[in-house]
Amino acid sequence: MKTSELKNIIKRIFNDYLKKYFTRLLIALLLSLIVAATTSGIAWLLDPAIEKIFIEQDKKYASIIPIAIVLTFTAKGLALYFARSNVIKVGYWVCGELEKEMSKKILISDTNTIDNKHSAKFISNFLFDTQMVQQMVSTSTLNLMKDTLTLIALVSLMFYQNWKLALFAILIIPLTATLAKSLGKRISKAGSESMDLSARLSSFLSDIVRGSKIIKIYQSEEREQNRAVKSIDDLNNKLIKIGIIQIRLTPIMEALTGVMIAGFIYYSGILIAAGEIGINNFFSFLTAMMLAYQPVRALATIHMSFQHGAEGAKRIFSVIDQQVDIHDNSHKEKLNLKKAEIEFENVSFKYPTTKERAIKNINFKIKGGTMAAFVGQSGAGKSTIMSLIPRFYDSQSGKILIDGQNIYDVNLFSLRKNISLVSQDVILFDDTVRSNILYANPNATEDQIYDACKLAAAEEFIIKLPDGYDTKIGENGVKLSGGQKQRISIARAILKNSPIILLDEATSALDTESEKKVQVAIRKLTENRTTLVIAHRLSTVYNADTIFVVNNGNIVSFGTHKELIEKSLEYKSLYQKQLA
Repeated sequence: MKTSELKNIIKRIFNDYLKKYFTRLLIALLLSLIVAATTSGIAWLLDPAIEKIFIEQDKKYASIIPIAIVLTFTAKGLALYFARSNVIKVGYWVCGELEKEMSKKILISDTNTIDNKHSAKFISNFLFDTQMVQQMVSTSTLNLMKDTLTLIALVSLMFYQNWKLALFAILIIPLTATLAKSLGKRISKAGSESMDLSARLSSFLSDIVRGSKIIKIYQSEEREQNRAVKSIDDLNNKLIKIGIIQIRLTPIMEALTGVMIAGFIYYSGILIAAGEIGINNFFSFLTAMMLAYQPVRALATIHMSFQHGAEGAKRIFSVIDQQVDIHDNSHKEKLNLKKAEIEFENVSFKYPTTKERAIKNINFKIKGGTMAAFVGQSGAGKSTIMSLIPRFYDSQSGKILIDGQNIYDVNLFSLRKNISLVSQDVILFDDTVRSNILYANPNATEDQIYDACKLAAAEEFIIKLPDGYDTKIGENGVKLSGGQKQRISIARAILKNSPIILLDEATSALDTESEKKVQVAIRKLTENRTTLVIAHRLSTVYNADTIFVVNNGNIVSFGTHKELIEKSLEYKSLYQKQLA
C-alpha cells in the first residue's frame, strides 16, 4: 500500500470513527505520559540509589529509595492498565460501528451486488478485517503514543546523565527505522495476499459444507480434499512467510544492541577514568538505555501494524462504499393500490455479466385480481420478468406500471410491502418453524399462523415434528424435505396477505398429493389478487386468466389455454411434449 493511500485511510478512520472518542484517546495519551515519566523515573532512581545506598551508605535513603521504586512501578502499572482499558474499548467500538455499517450495506445492497461476491468473503470482512482494524486502533495506537513518549523521556534522561554517551546510544534508532520500513513493505504485500487466500479458503469451506451431498454422490471427496490441502497449505505458507519477515528484525536488533552495549561499556570506561561520569551515572544511564530498547523495537515495527490495519480497513470500505443503485427512496410517494393492475411498456433488461438481453422490449398488461402465467423453455426470461416487479433488478429501458404508477417513481418500501413471493429456491432461516412463518408478519396472532399453515397444507407435517411449531429446522431448513420447505414458504406468503402474489415454480418440489392440496391453497391465496405464476408444468396453469408464452426474451403469444392450443405453435409444442 502506498504511503498516500495509508494516510488517507487512517485519516478517514480518525475523522469518521475515532474523533467522537477523542476524549478517551486524550486520556490514554495523558496516561501514556505517566507511563513514560515513571519508566524514565525507574532508571533515574538508580542514580541516587547507587550513590546514597552503596557508595555513601546513607541509612535514610536505604528505605526511602526502595519505597519510591515500588510506588513508581505501581504508578506505571496502573497508568498502563487504564490506558489500555480505554483504547481497547475504543477499538471494539470502532470495530462494532464498521460491522454495523457493513451489515446495513449488505442488507440494502442490490441483488446483483450480492450475487457477484461470495458470501464467505463478506464473512471474512466481519471476522478478520474488522479485527485488524481493531488491533490498529487499540494496540498500535497506544503503542505509538506510549512508546514514543517513553523513548523521548529515556533519551532525555540519557542526555541529562551524559550527552556524549547519549549521542553514541541513539545511533541505533535511524538504522532500525530504515530496516523496519523495508520489512514493512514486504509484510504489507504478503499480508494483503494472505487475506485474499483466507477469503478464498472461507469460500471453499462454505461450498463444501453446502455441497456435501453433491460431493458424496459424485464421489469427489478426494478431489475436494486435495483442493482443501492446497488452499490450507497456500495460506499457511503465506502466514509463515509473514511471521518470518516480522521476526527478521529481531537478530538484527540484537546484534546492533550488542554492538551498542559493547561500545558503550568501552567508551564509559574511558569517561569514568577521565572523571567525566560517575559509577552511579553509568548504571542509571545503562538502565535507561536498556529500557529504551523495547520502545525502539516496538516503534520499528509499528508501521507494519498500521499497514495491516489499513489493508483490513480498505477491504471494509470497499463494502461500505459500494454504490447502491436500488435503494430506499422514502421521499417519494407511496404506491397507491386500487386494482393492482400490472403493465410492462417496452421493457428491456440485460444482466451485467451477459452480452445478450434477457428480455427485449416486452409489452403486456395484467388486469387486477387476475392470474397470469408465464411459460416457456428454461432461460427464456420468465424469472427475469418476475424479478423486475419487486425491483430486485432495474430494467435498462421501458416502464413498469402498477395501477398506472411507475414503480421507479414510488417508494420502494411501499412497493415491496404489497408483494409476496414464493420461489422454487426456498430460503428459510436457522430458526423455528414459527419464526420462519412469522417473518412475513411479526405481529400475526397464533390463529393467523395456524390458518396460514392449514391453507398451505403445512399443518399436518408441522404438528408431527418433535417440537411442533417450535422445532428448529437447521440452516435453510436442512431438517425438512423439499416439499415441506416449500409449504412453509407458501404459509409465509399467505400470512403476508399481499394484493400481488409472485409464484415462481411454487409447487415444483411437491409430490402429487401435496401439490393438489397446495393448489387448493394457492387458489384461496390468489383469489381476487393479482397473481403472476411461472410454471414448467402446464397442468398447474390451465385455469390462468392469461398465459404468456416467453421465448428468447420475447413474449411470442398470449391468451387462455384453449386459445393458445389453437393459435400458438410454441405453446402447443410445449403442451404436446409434456403429454408425451
